[in-house]
Amino acid sequence: MGNFISRVADRATLVAAPRLWIEGAAIQQLSKTLELPGMVRAVGMPDLHPGRGYPIGAAFFTAGRFYPALVGGDIGCGVSVWTTELPAAKVKLDKLDKLVGNLDGPLTGEERQHMAEAYPELDARVAQVEQALADAGLDPGWMRAAPSLGSGNHFLELQRLEDVLDPDAADDKVLNTKHLNLVVHTGSRGLGGAILREHVEQFGHRGLAEGTPEALDYVRRHQAAVAFAELNRWLVAVRVLVRLGVEGSQRLDVNHNTVTRERFDGADGWVHRKGATPMSGELVLIPGSRDHFSYLVRPIGEASESSLGSLAHGAGRKWMRADCKARLGRHIKGKDVSKGALGSRIICNDKDLVYEEAGAAYKPIDTVIDSLVGAGLVEAVASFRPVLTYKTRGECC
Repeated sequence: MGNFISRVADRATLVAAPRLWIEGAAIQQLSKTLELPGMVRAVGMPDLHPGRGYPIGAAFFTAGRFYPALVGGDIGCGVSVWTTELPAAKVKLDKLDKLVGNLDGPLTGEERQHMAEAYPELDARVAQVEQALADAGLDPGWMRAAPSLGSGNHFLELQRLEDVLDPDAADDKVLNTKHLNLVVHTGSRGLGGAILREHVEQFGHRGLAEGTPEALDYVRRHQAAVAFAELNRWLVAVRVLVRLGVEGSQRLDVNHNTVTRERFDGADGWVHRKGATPMSGELVLIPGSRDHFSYLVRPIGEASESSLGSLAHGAGRKWMRADCKARLGRHIKGKDVSKGALGSRIICNDKDLVYEEAGAAYKPIDTVIDSLVGAGLVEAVASFRPVLTYKTRGECC
């Protein structure tokens, strides 16, 4: 592990290469969480950056109580990866752009029918999540928000395999040079935010003692929101595959905003992941920005204790959103923002997001991956090049 895992405070560590820049405010926020009652330890990931009161890109382990505010409002936000039959050679970006169309609006009855015909399990999956929402005391009407990406750093992306870094993994279905992969990054939309607001109105940031009726009620709502987020990603992918007229299969799906019951340091407790990918499954995709590669990695389970079983969830912001336009205005003004640095097509018709989600606003993803590899947490398996990135047609939310 060398110097890739360093102590930044009592019971707080940071996974980062020695020269990787981490904003001081993020480290301060990480250290501040140690004052919360029941906090055992906190781990910052190499994509750590400041959030609203609590840092993003971190995992927290508590005993006896847990803190919904540490998870944040986008409960269940995560990333899914699908393999498709779209040919990777001779990609016609104009055609893909037209076929993907506008994903900002709700489904029409006709489109939903086409999706159900192509994926017969759709109705059962939707009914199951509607029941989970109702059982948790949540309005099943939230289902109207699916399928949609939302704003911020959420996206849909078609990717092409760039380089296989581990020859032993060359036969994996995700590593297909002939076809494009489909990646969806989104969460529970407004549902998770509504759950958090209601919790904070009642309990502030004090957290909940485990086993109490209030804690059990939050866990039910949390799990329902996670189920909704997972379904939302599935529906977004199916919607796009049907529009593209190709078949696809979901290969990976992971949530990086959750609180779960786990065991670390020889004790049972609660792991809060706020922008942190769990080290579960054989492979995990860690997306880069729209101007950088994404990386497929293999978690090393034996090392999970050191990072609370968590990894980075992406490149991590370099600048606060409010600062991006001032920093990038003269560089972006007049440029064709639909062209990515790696030759991809970018669909982003929101003037603010053009600046906020620019590749320059994020850390280089390779520095994040190098940190995880150097810390002995993962092995790098492959890199993927963005082909088409969808943010919004300008009618989002």
